[in-house]
Amino acid sequence: MKIVTIIGARPQIIKAAAVSRAIRNHFTDLVKEIIVHTGQHYDANMSQVFFDELGIPEPDYNLNIGSGSHGVQTAGMITGIEEILLKEKPDYLVIYGDTNSTLAGAIAASKIHVPIAHIEAGLRSFNKSMPEEINRIMADHASNLLFTPTKTGLKNLINEGFNKENLPPFSADHPGIFHCGDIMYDNSLYFEQIARKKSNILNEYNLIEGNYFLATVHRDNNTDQPERLNALFEAFVEITSRTEKKLILPLHPRTSKLLKKNLKEELYQKVSASPYIKLIPPATFLDMILLEKNCDMVFTDSGGVQKEAYFFNKPAIILRSETEWKEILEEGCGLVADANKDKILDAFDHFASNKKLDFFPLFGDGKAAEFILKTLLENVRK
Repeated sequence: MKIVTIIGARPQIIKAAAVSRAIRNHFTDLVKEIIVHTGQHYDANMSQVFFDELGIPEPDYNLNIGSGSHGVQTAGMITGIEEILLKEKPDYLVIYGDTNSTLAGAIAASKIHVPIAHIEAGLRSFNKSMPEEINRIMADHASNLLFTPTKTGLKNLINEGFNKENLPPFSADHPGIFHCGDIMYDNSLYFEQIARKKSNILNEYNLIEGNYFLATVHRDNNTDQPERLNALFEAFVEITSRTEKKLILPLHPRTSKLLKKNLKEELYQKVSASPYIKLIPPATFLDMILLEKNCDMVFTDSGGVQKEAYFFNKPAIILRSETEWKEILEEGCGLVADANKDKILDAFDHFASNKKLDFFPLFGDGKAAEFILKTLLENVRK
């Protein structure tokens, strides 16, 4: 079986590591993988370092798309991916998650009838103003095989008309849907051991286990809207001043670029002068694992970091108006605070006074990638 894997953003590079590793360890004689990097994330700290660190094979193709408007970026990807699919003639195009690279892959493959396998299918925030929501819905409805990490994802697909009783042969009109667990859980289990040996980030910033907070802010509606960005950092300043604990914030390039521009001058000075708020360069995946595993609490607008916080039994304060990971909320291990200072402070107080949370195993057995590859092999068109 030949598969073409589409990656473009940092989370997809990490997710692809699980499948590439499973091919190498269990299916090396059965599966040939062609990796296409769209270049959606083109900063070396946000992309190349992950290939080096996670042992992912170098991409066979790099489209070098770079930044741009959604239309320009996606159009360039569709053109490049279509050319590669016509040349390689794969059995499947494999796409991950909900980025513009995901959408471009789904459109390119569906137009020339290359079967699509969508990993992380069925996730819904139910907010179509988010570009990611549109991307994931359209990718799901173009796919032949859909692999969802959670029971909620499976329920979402069924509610949209997918039939879990469908039998092979599968097609876009007769797709197969599978609850397989989360490949990021596969990765977290595997790389945690490596991170302990290779990452030095705790020593670098003099961090003590359980005595610091971790934050990530990268979504454009948070970084680009001054009112929202100010509310987030006002909350961070108050929490760290009150607790006298450090808050570590690896800066996404977008956030770094807009911080001084969009924060009020007085607040920017407070953040810059704070002995507790540590703005650091983008963290590698291994560094992030150690930061997540050893922190006290997580503040994030990232879907992936919400999950990883759960993997490592850390409460998450979600800096968005909704989340696609409803299970985390249902288990009481995450709270949606949006970019609202008062809600963030209330959520912080809640978790600070409720330390005994139950983190039930929601995300599978750590073997999702093997399940996905077996399913693809069983359903290759003869």
